[in-house]
Amino acid sequence: MFENYKVYRTEFAGRPFVVETGKMAQLTNGECLVRYGDTVVHVAVTASDKPRDGVDFFPLSVDYEENMYSVGKIPGSYMKREGRPSEKAILTSREIDRPIRPLFPKDMRNDVSVVCTVMSVDNDCMPEIAAMAGTSMVGASAALTVSDIPWNGPISGVSIGYIDGEYVINPTSEQRKKSEMAVTVVSSDSRIVMIEAGANEIPDDVMYCGIMAGHKANKAIIDFINGIKAEIGKEKFGYQSSEPSEEMLKAVKDMAIDDVRAAMDTDDKKVRDARLLPIYENVHAKLDPVYPDQGAKIDECLYRTQKFVVRRWLLDEQKRVDGRKMDEIRPLAAEVGLLPRVHGSGMFTRGQTQVLTVATLGLMSEEQKLDGIDEQESKRYIHQYNMPSYSVGETRPSRGPGRREIGHGALAERALLPVIPSEEEFPYTMRLVSEVLSSNGSTSQASICGSTLALMDAGVPIKAPVAGISCGLITEGERWMTMVDIQGVEDFFGDMDFKVAGTHKGITAIQMDLKIKGLLPEMVKEALYKTHKARDYIIDEILLKAIAQPRKELSQYAPKMMSIKIPVEKIRDVIGAGGKVIQKICAECDVKIDVEEDGNVYISGTDKEKCEKAYEIVNTIVNDPVPGTIYCGKVTRIMDFGAFVEIAPGKEGLVHISQLDVKRVEKVTDVVNVGDQVTVKVLNIDEKGRLNLSRRAARIELEGLTPENNTEQQPYSRRPHRFPQHGDHSHRM
Repeated sequence: MFENYKVYRTEFAGRPFVVETGKMAQLTNGECLVRYGDTVVHVAVTASDKPRDGVDFFPLSVDYEENMYSVGKIPGSYMKREGRPSEKAILTSREIDRPIRPLFPKDMRNDVSVVCTVMSVDNDCMPEIAAMAGTSMVGASAALTVSDIPWNGPISGVSIGYIDGEYVINPTSEQRKKSEMAVTVVSSDSRIVMIEAGANEIPDDVMYCGIMAGHKANKAIIDFINGIKAEIGKEKFGYQSSEPSEEMLKAVKDMAIDDVRAAMDTDDKKVRDARLLPIYENVHAKLDPVYPDQGAKIDECLYRTQKFVVRRWLLDEQKRVDGRKMDEIRPLAAEVGLLPRVHGSGMFTRGQTQVLTVATLGLMSEEQKLDGIDEQESKRYIHQYNMPSYSVGETRPSRGPGRREIGHGALAERALLPVIPSEEEFPYTMRLVSEVLSSNGSTSQASICGSTLALMDAGVPIKAPVAGISCGLITEGERWMTMVDIQGVEDFFGDMDFKVAGTHKGITAIQMDLKIKGLLPEMVKEALYKTHKARDYIIDEILLKAIAQPRKELSQYAPKMMSIKIPVEKIRDVIGAGGKVIQKICAECDVKIDVEEDGNVYISGTDKEKCEKAYEIVNTIVNDPVPGTIYCGKVTRIMDFGAFVEIAPGKEGLVHISQLDVKRVEKVTDVVNVGDQVTVKVLNIDEKGRLNLSRRAARIELEGLTPENNTEQQPYSRRPHRFPQHGDHSHRM
């Protein structure tokens, strides 16, 4: 039945890799089922027969679809079916899109769809690795290569780990937990196409060698896919080109190039846009009658004219549109503490790019729960990025974050994560929100800088400040040059956006996008060098001058948090029957207490002293009181011979009348009554575990009082009678 069914096998990183094609989805332009270990992903690619009317761009859609059945789970939603894509799925879709897009013909306008469906998951062989065209021998590259869709592949991608000084290709689940970096390298047989990285302050040379190791590893998979193409690859179909004629391009360039040069020569985006508007109107007025119904192609010619001007300035004159040198950063500014009621805020400005980041601290119970197919179930550090239309001077309604916004938020999150303190050091959930106020290039990197400011302003003890900067590229044949801190027009007309974030010590995140077929190794090395130099300058001269170190105290509006680790077998003592003990502590101290299954207890409230009181109560419940320690307790019972004071639920002791005050006490109720809060000191614990407490000793120590001479009553310990049991009212003195 399946006469075109083929199976191709190889091995990669010690695990079997299998591509099957010809059995499923036979109405597609190309498809394959990819097996990597026990991970199975189906990839289908389709293309429309002709372009849609009015489309003046290449309409590529890439969808990475996670199915909960792939990990043996039923979705947790009310509908019990997969809903909108998870953030991880959206990020993976972007990572598939970015390396394959530049390899389609630039003049093609047919709709192309790539759908990667995860069907089975082996955590040692991550599905995004098996699905991504750029991340390890993947199906999207194989499916496009053997299809009839025009595409200049194949490419391959790998994940690189770094453990104990050694690079690991496609690390297993356990290896990923130990790795100092997680780098995705996508490449063709000769050039690097995409880099996506998170790292624990890795030095530039270690990162560079890791990228090269990934590039080398990709070549085996590219040869494997080329072998499949040689056997079953289809002939690529013809398409209607959107390329403007040479005659039209020359007419537009001759008519507008001088005006375009004058318009582009400014550092102000608003001025540039205002200058270009009448040029567009003039060219259309003259050429629309000559080339009827070809307005989109005339606009393409105007775009190419602008691109020609910018690239010639850079390549021939080393001139940038705003007059900067190639390694010069735009004017910078940083501020903190802008918003009075938030927990932390920082605004970072670079030229006409401006981002305000706000930090909010929350309880550990407020961490984000993740319902996905990988092993991560929650996260306590969250970064989100918003870019409203006004940031680019446009008018349109907000429709929530798109893939780009989610991707930029994830990049900033990845960049700061290595410097975030552990739960033990700082038991908070942290949410960072970056609001792009003005955009003229590198807003994602500005949000990284703004996040450093906001975290320090909030009093989060980050390990080191992190800054981000981008590096651009212009190529022409064998000629190429890089420039630091590209603004919007240089990103728009350039060939690369190489974003690097890190500390003085090393790199924490990379995201590299291309518009050309790939980078040479020396281009990567130069980009790493230039961005390191630039981010050192930003950290020292801008960020640390705005705020030299994290604030010592949290905002008065931030929750106060304390944590304690208790033995698991003591959890029931802290919670109590029906939750009575923990509810009592929360009510008395006006705090919230979260008890985790592993014994971690998180105490939070608005008053630091009340949190400390609750901490002491929990600590006293799970640990025997220590003689000499002072506690704040509550009087529960009055006897003729003294008062019983509860210093924690289930922990009650006697304050003998002789220990009630620094002076002689004739009657217990002259000093305390039931329900009073009193400070007591543990004198000793007898052989039966009963507590002997002293209000007198506590006052002497805390208030510096002096006992009255010759007024002390006979100490209780010298009396011959027995120590009364709790609830024993039979004995009277």
